[in-house]
Amino acid sequence: QVRLVESGGGLVQAGGSLRLSCAASGRTFSSARMGWFRLAPGQEREFVAALSRSGTTDYADSVKGRFTISRDNDKNTVYLQMNSLKPDDTAVYYCAADFRLGSSWSLRRSRWEYGAWGQGTQVTVSS
Repeated sequence: QVRLVESGGGLVQAGGSLRLSCAASGRTFSSARMGWFRLAPGQEREFVAALSRSGTTDYADSVKGRFTISRDNDKNTVYLQMNSLKPDDTAVYYCAADFRLGSSWSLRRSRWEYGAWGQGTQVTVSS
């Protein structure tokens, strides 16, 4: 059974940085498409970033140029480096994994494409 555990959230001032980590266990990590999503109060869970098995990345327009998704297959860990944080980035951030071999990259932004989720980590950005 796949288990994803996020860490690295916290309280930071606007303009600051945080690095989120997502440690995976139970499956071959390198075969997964990984994603980060976030959930802010009163809003729906939204796509933040995705990383394909081959290293292709995609970002929501709201974070492009500020966030970077990466992975370390040896450590079974995916990261989300968040720079120039804004109060609007305040949310619970979730790591997600899709281990299906035939999944389409075109659907990378859909939360329904990911079968494994972490418990989430809170990020709060103060103004």
